[in-house]
Amino acid sequence: MTEQTPGGLNWARQLASYHEPGHGRSAAEIAITAGPLLLLWALAGLAYQNGLWWAALLLTLPAGLFLVRLFLIQHDCGHGAFFRGGRLNNWAGRTIGVFTLTPYDYWRRTHNMHHATSGNLDRRGLGGIDLLTVDEYRALPRLRRLGYRLYRHPLVLFGLGPAFTFFLQNRLPVGLMHLGWRPWASTLGTTAVAAVLIGGAAAVFGLWPVLMIYLTTVLVAATTGVWLFFVQHQYEGVAWARNGEWNRHDFALLGSSQYDLPPALHWFTANIGVHHVHHLSSRIPYYRLGQVMRDHPELRAMSKIGLVESFGFARLSLWDEANGRLISFSQAARRHPAKASSAAVHQAHAPARAHAQAPSRATANAEA
Repeated sequence: MTEQTPGGLNWARQLASYHEPGHGRSAAEIAITAGPLLLLWALAGLAYQNGLWWAALLLTLPAGLFLVRLFLIQHDCGHGAFFRGGRLNNWAGRTIGVFTLTPYDYWRRTHNMHHATSGNLDRRGLGGIDLLTVDEYRALPRLRRLGYRLYRHPLVLFGLGPAFTFFLQNRLPVGLMHLGWRPWASTLGTTAVAAVLIGGAAAVFGLWPVLMIYLTTVLVAATTGVWLFFVQHQYEGVAWARNGEWNRHDFALLGSSQYDLPPALHWFTANIGVHHVHHLSSRIPYYRLGQVMRDHPELRAMSKIGLVESFGFARLSLWDEANGRLISFSQAARRHPAKASSAAVHQAHAPARAHAQAPSRATANAEA
């Protein structure tokens, strides 16, 4: 591990100078994101009213991309990166959360857990996509192994998972129910305001077109977000480690990808593909990440993955501790099955309980 250490803490200190957001730029980013989204929804509604339901559905595809971008503005607000004042960040995030169906305060807390533990095998939990080691998987009873395989299937992880999380799980403070009234206020309050807005729109335009256009847009955005979150931390070449070898700053670089997307997709995804830098210094507004990469070309070569090659990572489902890499179920099956130690059984017990809820955490932070 020492030979691979990239000096993450030193990088974080260097990048602190990029933290300062510009209020004018941030306001403009909201305008050029929310404006086209509302326009696309209006055009979709007009198309539906004229009998062109198929055109309305097609318009939800670009609308979903703008909703992804709006969510990532909410994401930056959660890191205190979008505006200089905490109150402005929080209220902007809460307002956007009504449209993204993401309760801001609840999500912010679980997402901060993700940042504090990303890449740490001993601290997996809320805020991430569930991942088992090979030994933990083998130690599970057969039925739970089947449950984990189903959870990791692309149709579940990127199909059912986003819908389950955004439409159902986000309505309750799953995992934080015992922490007082604030998580409940966040989830129930967001749901209540969203229901009022949907009901108002339905009274004017009709329930079916509103639900069809809005929920399809959310589903497009949620599926895109889950994919982004997956490929940011579970890809060929990623690093995971136990407590003794892990530290937050180094594993920001070793355990987060740099997703090399076409310029248009970088724009729609608000530079979240520059994820290794984001994890190093989450207070940098997304619109300054491009400047970071131009000023520090050394960062361009770190953890780089391409769009086409990334689709092959969907098969990677287990962490092979012996070889320090992600592998597929078929690769694990080809290895000589080792007898699980009592330690592996103990380690598997806690993650296994989480998979009974699968795919509940698939989009907890599509985050980025």
